Amino acid sequence: MKQLNKLQTIVLLSGAVLMVAGAGLYVFGTMLMASWIFLVGALCFASMQMMQTYSGNNFTIRRLRRIMVTGDVLFILSALLMVENSYGLLLPLFLKLSPDGYFNYVTYVHNNWVLLLLVAAMLEIYTTHRISGELAKEAKKL
Repeated sequence: MKQLNKLQTIVLLSGAVLMVAGAGLYVFGTMLMASWIFLVGALCFASMQMMQTYSGNNFTIRRLRRIMVTGDVLFILSALLMVENSYGLLLPLFLKLSPDGYFNYVTYVHNNWVLLLLVAAMLEIYTTHRISGELAKEAKKL
């Protein structure tokens, strides 16, 4: 795996801290600002994690990297849904396009950021653990 330099590592870790802070602030009250904090954190974290590439031939690590990138995309989508949940930017569009617009909005958008965040976090935990194990196996072979 390609290692990140110091600045990229700082951006990765600060992105993770911003994501945790944004989610915590959102749950405990300050929704409008917290959603933007979470979005910035998700963008920093996901972009730095996507910069970590794997150039080896191990199929398992390549597959785990694809799963990890999927988790990163889900983090960003979760952040966008959190912003939408705070501001309701798409609600007028839903109301205009369908007679059941509010019901559809609540079904597809309202608070679904939590589900995406949970799935992304589980994927990240799984892939991080498995990739480190696979890299250790690969190092033992050499």
